Amino acid sequence: MRQPVVTPFLFGVGMVVLALGLGAAAVSQASRRRAAGAAYAGPSPVLVFAAAAAAGLGCQALVLLLAGGSGLSDPAALVVSSTTMATCAIAAVAILVVGAGALRWRDMGISRPAASGSAALGAALGDIAWGAALALPTLFVAGLIAVVLVGLLGVTPDPVLPLSPDPAVLLASLVAAAVIAPAWEELFFRGFATTAWARAAGAPAAIVRGAVFFALVHVITTWQGDAAPAAGIAVIAFSVRLPVGLVLGWLFLRRRSLLAAIALHATYNALPILLYVAAAPAPTGP
Repeated sequence: MRQPVVTPFLFGVGMVVLALGLGAAAVSQASRRRAAGAAYAGPSPVLVFAAAAAAGLGCQALVLLLAGGSGLSDPAALVVSSTTMATCAIAAVAILVVGAGALRWRDMGISRPAASGSAALGAALGDIAWGAALALPTLFVAGLIAVVLVGLLGVTPDPVLPLSPDPAVLLASLVAAAVIAPAWEELFFRGFATTAWARAAGAPAAIVRGAVFFALVHVITTWQGDAAPAAGIAVIAFSVRLPVGLVLGWLFLRRRSLLAAIALHATYNALPILLYVAAAPAPTGP
């Protein structure tokens, strides 16, 4: 194999092997907690995320390597990478948490207790309305924090997702940010992590832990080279996402519904992209 192919292949295989090792550690931890009669008898959300992230990075490298020969476009690569990470995160929860009997899907807010069709529909619409209504004030607070910190620290983070006049790029960004990311991140950080910590330490501590964990994970993507600018960017990334995580955790436990958190997260992520589209100048003819 040529060197450009060998490196991502070995990286992908190595990360998958690491994920298997972390998964084994998670199983062992769950067994010890179950034997000790812990209130939450499952693996740590941090450990499960480490296994999911390693598997996601490894599978992304291998999938993109295989797809590279077909000339995969940047928008398609974005959707493929996002879908791969989502699949690995959901699989990690399914195998290491649900499979171990630590939590059921219903415990994580995926479904409500049995109800009539109209009651279930009304509850779902209420969840969506709560999420959508809270998205705008949450975005305003996060934006205000970002403006203040950018002025104080003198650094400006790059956009998390590419924004371009190219319709294909915008569509891929919208799908990744408003569909894929909210679904798996809310299942993991709210449905799983917040529920697990609520059982172990109570609701207030779970909301704070889940928000801090959520913000820290997103800081990982902020490294941009030099230590000084990167440190400022990391502070901004953490500070902006912390209130978002707090609101998401509160809403999830308040409604006991993953749909409400997904609706808030999806609306929050979609609004900047839609505002960019609305503000973009109309194309002119030749």
